[in-house]
Amino acid sequence: MYIIEICSLVIFVDEESVMKAPSVALSEAVSPERAQRRLRSLPDLHAIEAFVAVCDAGSMAHAAHRLDVSQSAVSQLIRSLERDYGVLLFDRDVRPARPTHAGRMLERMGSDLIDQARSVGQTLRQRVRQEHAEIRLGCVDSFAATLGPAIVRGLSGAARHLQMASGLTPALSAQLQARELDIVICTDSPIEDPRITQRPLFSEAWVAVFPKGAALRPLRTVADLKVRCGALPMARYSPRSVIGQQIERFLRHAGVDAERRFDFDTTEPLLSLVAAGLGWAISTPLCLWQSRGWLKDVQLLAMPPSHLGRRDFFVYCREAEWASMADEVVRLTRSVLQSDIIPAMKDSMPMLANDAVAMAPQSTPRGGSLPTPRSSAPPRRPSKRSIQP
Repeated sequence: MYIIEICSLVIFVDEESVMKAPSVALSEAVSPERAQRRLRSLPDLHAIEAFVAVCDAGSMAHAAHRLDVSQSAVSQLIRSLERDYGVLLFDRDVRPARPTHAGRMLERMGSDLIDQARSVGQTLRQRVRQEHAEIRLGCVDSFAATLGPAIVRGLSGAARHLQMASGLTPALSAQLQARELDIVICTDSPIEDPRITQRPLFSEAWVAVFPKGAALRPLRTVADLKVRCGALPMARYSPRSVIGQQIERFLRHAGVDAERRFDFDTTEPLLSLVAAGLGWAISTPLCLWQSRGWLKDVQLLAMPPSHLGRRDFFVYCREAEWASMADEVVRLTRSVLQSDIIPAMKDSMPMLANDAVAMAPQSTPRGGSLPTPRSSAPPRRPSKRSIQP
């Protein structure tokens, strides 16, 4: 007597019965012990995926194209299934080959199995997200002060405890890489960790800020800044900050060599110095909105479009762990900007261009890039505010 396997069932038949059943391929006689080992082994999902693809596509060539593999690879996977289960899955005497009775059974079971396997990751991430005890979110100061409350409100149902940290991009990126933060919202910065992905949020244009009462005319080119600033020194963001580095690159590209006298990490003291008539500055709509109490004491001058004339915001996270939550942060940010923040900005700062704050196009998350903070200037430790929704 021989033992054969048909779609995970062990059937005992004698030689005469096997010879009378051409649809069953008796590839080898197996011992009861080996049959039991086969029953305990897990199915080859790649092979079942290839088999289901052939059934759906109608041919191995089309299935191979769909799976982005060679036709011979698909053929080998199908034969491995037939060998493992001891049955013919396709009737190769007809063209094109058609699934046998066993093949149709495996197609139904295999389709369900592949669907369940594909849903494992998404289901697991959703369950974990729902059961998070804590979400640790990091944002640059201007984002935390303007959009932070809406993000906290929108995420309050996703965790029992939500922690928000604010600070400079280098410090936030270091904490993300050290797993001290789960999701970070900051400006563009390169990182060499393929597990961390980058989702574009929005961009904003540079804005020149001058003391109240200064005689200003619209800028035709960025180079006109050299004339508009006159003898006033420039109040800058610190070179330790990404925004400070970006503005310096922008000025060099424009050929503006402004006197360096004052450096600040945040917008509040920078605007207070400009309001006092002690200098001029370059900032952004979001930074100005963060410190909008000073807007009545300064004048704003929109910049003409130019190379390096904008800064971009992104959401960074470990894709395998926080993808769904990062997508929700993107959705909330876009919604609040378009419905609340941008209209309010335009009312308070009518001189801003229509695209002063522009939504980034929707795109697939890509490998991000967050730099390791420079050893010569240790990053400022972000302040933390614990929020109990």
